[in-house]
Amino acid sequence: MTSDLNGAVALVTGGSAGIGLAIATELSRRGASLVLTARSADRLEEARKHLPGPSCAVPADIGAPGAAAALVETAVRSFGSLDIAIANAGVYLSGDVWTAEPAAIERLVSTNIYGVIQTVTAALAVMLPKASGDIVVTSSVSGYQAIHWEPVYSASKHALRAFVQGTRRQLAGKGVRLGEVAPGVVHTDLWLAAGGAGPDDLAGRTGGVTPEDVAEAVVFMLTRPSHVTVRDLVILPSDQQI
Repeated sequence: MTSDLNGAVALVTGGSAGIGLAIATELSRRGASLVLTARSADRLEEARKHLPGPSCAVPADIGAPGAAAALVETAVRSFGSLDIAIANAGVYLSGDVWTAEPAAIERLVSTNIYGVIQTVTAALAVMLPKASGDIVVTSSVSGYQAIHWEPVYSASKHALRAFVQGTRRQLAGKGVRLGEVAPGVVHTDLWLAAGGAGPDDLAGRTGGVTPEDVAEAVVFMLTRPSHVTVRDLVILPSDQQI
């Protein structure tokens, strides 16, 4: 990719707010055309209106079978190709695992694991034939250690790490880069809705990083020379003890 990403076509899942919207905004600012997706049609369209460059909004549940393939088809039909895929959509669940609703666990696994896997595989269907493209998965520092107040969420992020790193090795020499960005506390609606979950009240005791901080990290990954892959990038608040 070029340093300004001008002319690139990007798909961003979970793009109506938070990290996804920050990444989409930065990519758009740098000249990319965007396909933005999330569950809420109203929030998605409102977010899309603020992107500075060409874009389209496609409401979808990324955990639904076939959803990612349809989004990639939209990108190719609307803008001619797909150069960047940001698999960002995710849901959060904390608390004692025996108190969790089975439906909430199923939704998390469907979104956080299956949704990411089908986003990556759908993007690869376009990128591999042209031997170029970048895929970045939004993971979490929870994928690097078992965090006891969010065991289901942490398990999903461990699964993503295994998937990303295994698939990355399969892609070696094929012209497509795959990596993950793994934030700590980020001040987003997702975190606030969870009440700053955690025994140490991390959201209150750390300054946190912003979605824009994460977006800048992702752009750094995307704009490395083609012979360089940023395998994984952990980004934390300076005072988060984890």
